[in-house]
Amino acid sequence: MTERTEVRSVSAAVEVAIDPATAFRVFTEELEAWWLQGPINFFDSTRARAMRMEPGVGGRILEVYDQAGADDLEVARIVEWAPPSRLVWRSSLDDVTTTVTFTETPAGTTVRVEARLPLDGEDHGGTAWVRVVPTWLARWVDRRDVVAREPETLSRLAVEVRYDRPVAAARWLRDVFGLEPASRIPDDEADEHVWVEFRAGDAAIIVLPRAERPGATGPGSTVPWVFVDDLDAHYERAVAGGATIEVDIWHHGARAYEASDLEGHRWSFAQASPRMRAASPRAQA
Repeated sequence: MTERTEVRSVSAAVEVAIDPATAFRVFTEELEAWWLQGPINFFDSTRARAMRMEPGVGGRILEVYDQAGADDLEVARIVEWAPPSRLVWRSSLDDVTTTVTFTETPAGTTVRVEARLPLDGEDHGGTAWVRVVPTWLARWVDRRDVVAREPETLSRLAVEVRYDRPVAAARWLRDVFGLEPASRIPDDEADEHVWVEFRAGDAAIIVLPRAERPGATGPGSTVPWVFVDDLDAHYERAVAGGATIEVDIWHHGARAYEASDLEGHRWSFAQASPRMRAASPRAQA
């Protein structure tokens, strides 16, 4: 008798207006360009420059930290490489296996992403591809012929806005104000991954649940994010100057802390990424 292994899976799909062979090449060869820069879009956003995929079975998916490559983080290993129709990798950081298929349609290609893991397996971010690929890949395909094919550089200023119903608010901001989503809007308020990013040029607007921030009440719960060169030095300066530290330095993708100013307005300060620092080398902490 064959032993039956119980698995759980999540999947998502998007149609792009290019043929399967091109879609496969864009997905694998242009990962650096379509993988969006952002505070939580890497395991270590304070050091990451880009994501990169090595071709062929045994190739690595890497979070790239420095030019030499010695310190890069191996995110996954490719176990199937079958252009132009199928790609499979196994996470190096958890128990997730991800399959991407490229199916021709009259309008182009349906790119489908499925993440699977055992019922007792761990997910430390391996399933995130299901959430990001439909939005980020489609966004890149729409603009890749008119912009440089390299990673975008995010502005040093972002804005966080907290809502009681963040999913409904995100849809409203998209439909009424015409803001451009840079990440998936969850299906409902119960989704455990409610972090919705919009883009205004190279600046990010982040929509989050109000309940996760103690003291964030009323319609004015908006917090600026400022990305600085040296977060530790900035933190020490804020403490010495009398700022109230609301949330101590934390590290989950971004590395940041939160403080209140002399009239009680909250601010988040985060470590600038290498791309931010390269774009504005004279910026001060």
